[in-house]
Amino acid sequence: MRQLLVAVDAHSPARTRSAVEEAMRIFRSEFVGIRLVRVQPKLSGHVAMFFGTRELQQLQQDSGCEELAYARSLLDAEGIPYTATVLVGRTAETIAQAAREFGCDRILFGTEEPGLAGKMFGSLAQQVRHLLGPGKQYQVIGS
Repeated sequence: MRQLLVAVDAHSPARTRSAVEEAMRIFRSEFVGIRLVRVQPKLSGHVAMFFGTRELQQLQQDSGCEELAYARSLLDAEGIPYTATVLVGRTAETIAQAAREFGCDRILFGTEEPGLAGKMFGSLAQQVRHLLGPGKQYQVIGS
């Protein structure tokens, strides 16, 4: 079965909705598995030193689960099955690695006008495309 990785953007409900709606459209036209992924940033050493390892991991998981709730509710409302995962790391690198590990052949990002960082460093989708390299079997959809 083909797999879709849907990158959830906790800072942009519009972008998340766009990506999830595209995943639902694809699901209805072909049998695919859907994996929602939210990447939590690693905390700096200065912040992390105030927490135990388990406590820090639990805080990141809890926060990530809260940020996945909107995307999950959209899929739940349509009765579409999915798997949701919270990962910790640098966003572009973690998404690219997750696509490899989970066997996803398509990565969906919602569409939205890029902010200043996107204009300077490239959008997250462009960064992931670059990390996956040319000639790979991955299709990165979105901006």
